[in-house]
Amino acid sequence: MSVASTRIAVYPGTFDPITNGHVDLVDRAAPLFERLIVGVAESPGKGPALPLAVRVELARDALSRHANVEVRGFNGLLAYFVRDLGAGVLLRGLRAVSDFEYEFQLASMNRHLIPDVETLFLTPAEQYGFISSSLVREISRLGGDVSAFVPPAVARALQAEWQRIVV
Repeated sequence: MSVASTRIAVYPGTFDPITNGHVDLVDRAAPLFERLIVGVAESPGKGPALPLAVRVELARDALSRHANVEVRGFNGLLAYFVRDLGAGVLLRGLRAVSDFEYEFQLASMNRHLIPDVETLFLTPAEQYGFISSSLVREISRLGGDVSAFVPPAVARALQAEWQRIVV
């Protein structure tokens, strides 16, 4: 078994879609680590609106300015993904106090599954605290403008997805 590196962090999520809040978190976390791997979870149980390959590509596009940030899709248990990468830090975002209980449960379970990995919580800038992927999806699905909440390519991809479904 390899020793986990605290110089490598994993920021997991479904990123369905990636939002400006996610980008903000990566912008602030990237300088803290030698490598930051954004793990885009397949999560078929959540019924993502966008296919995994599209979510990975949109995240790569949104985060391309960071030389030390890599975006990878994965399926299966997050603990195995983190272990296989040799990462020592699991990065999670907390938007509000309401996120804490669920995130605390996840952190505790991950500590049990991968004890040599620490969970680090970051909060987004205030202007992004109310943005969630699920709200963005719903607004976009109903024809609303989400351009203030997501990178431009994401807004276009969502619009194209809803048009594809309707046609």
